[in-house]
Amino acid sequence: MRTLVWFRDKDLRVSDHLPLTVASRRGELVPLFVLEPHVFAPERAQMLPHHMQFLLEALASLSQNLEQRGAPLLVVSGRSSERVPELARRLRVDRVVAQRSVEPGGRERDDRMATALAVPFELYGGETLHTLGSLRTGAGRPYEVFTPFARAFRAKWRSSPPLAAPSRLVALQHDVPSTPLPSLRELGIAGNERLIQGGERAGKARLRAFVQEGIEHYAEARDCLGEEGTSRLSADLKFGTLSVRTVASLALAESSVGAERFMTELLWREFTHATLHEHPELLEQAFRPEYERGAWDTSEGHFAAWSEGRTGVPIVDAAARQLLLEGFVHNRARMLAASFLTKHLRQHYRRGEQHYLRYLVDGDAAQNNFGWQWSAGCGVGAQPYFRVMNPVTQAEKFDSAGRYVRRYLPELAQLPDEYVQRPWEAPSAVLEGVGVRLGVDYPNPIVDLATARIEYLRLAHGVFRKS
Repeated sequence: MRTLVWFRDKDLRVSDHLPLTVASRRGELVPLFVLEPHVFAPERAQMLPHHMQFLLEALASLSQNLEQRGAPLLVVSGRSSERVPELARRLRVDRVVAQRSVEPGGRERDDRMATALAVPFELYGGETLHTLGSLRTGAGRPYEVFTPFARAFRAKWRSSPPLAAPSRLVALQHDVPSTPLPSLRELGIAGNERLIQGGERAGKARLRAFVQEGIEHYAEARDCLGEEGTSRLSADLKFGTLSVRTVASLALAESSVGAERFMTELLWREFTHATLHEHPELLEQAFRPEYERGAWDTSEGHFAAWSEGRTGVPIVDAAARQLLLEGFVHNRARMLAASFLTKHLRQHYRRGEQHYLRYLVDGDAAQNNFGWQWSAGCGVGAQPYFRVMNPVTQAEKFDSAGRYVRRYLPELAQLPDEYVQRPWEAPSAVLEGVGVRLGVDYPNPIVDLATARIEYLRLAHGVFRKS
């Protein structure tokens, strides 16, 4: 049997890749990746610089792994809707296989492909642990609260070991020329040495390090902003350089409070994808539509200050700068930054959501959208609209020594611990002693936190209470 194995940007691995394994057991195959113009055209690629760097590294790693197993990756340019059927005909394959897409746009693309192909189009799971749409309440409805969802998931799901990478692949011989992967330079993107490395080998190294050194203390360390207490596996799960089953299997093999908490975070990921599967409209509108009627501020100045790290609130600015520098933001800092934008600055959550998707390496549509709607108080099982996080007290709780702030705001690095999260309260002598001039070296807060909180609650109460 002759099989075309179509890789996309959510399954860039050879281990625990069911379509590849199935194809390898039944004859000759051609691994394929399509350089879609809506992603790889320079003007589009430059809108996602961090995403593209990780993606290209992951593709180079995939290409090497496939080459070593005897089946080079065929790379072609063009629209997959045209190139995949064309290649299926030219190569005279018996079928096309791929990992099933779970996001709305990918599902629509797969539906169109199934119609366009003259041969069977076989889709296999792999992006999530469970089949989306398979978990229902007793009333037959999708879950809209995480805890019951997680309980139902644990009751139904049965763990299975991940598949080993095929040791040898039988390549289908052909004369189709392969296009070289573009370089960052060719796309007009400056390389960023501070991003995590993309690729299956790098992902496996991160996973091993986390299991050996971090998972035991994950429950308490994950919220500590100044420590490396998170797994840093989110980009690997987003691009599929590691399968979620591989990650879950290693987590389940550990017996600790940290491993249990980490598994809960994987279930949260399942919940976000399950919710988006049921409500694809969430990528365009709030789950609670009354939110859209709010009198939100559209100030470009406030949004620019937030996105560039110039709000005068250190923890919020540190999060903004980490995003721009590293393509990543610590989860606790993401919540504080999102709460500040949507509540203290009264900006629509979509602005923050789109900004994060532009610069995050791990910019997963479902999780990013879910997090922003949660913070804004308008999503599924969201933080109540009337809960307004105080960024200063939160920072003093989760970054008590100011390590996180000092790392990304070096201009405040010499401030004493008691003032590093609230420099506007520092006496003039303290500021002068460390060479900080507020309004010059570091801005004064662009809003008064207490006043902004009251104004937000006044407006939001009228919006949400009318629903």
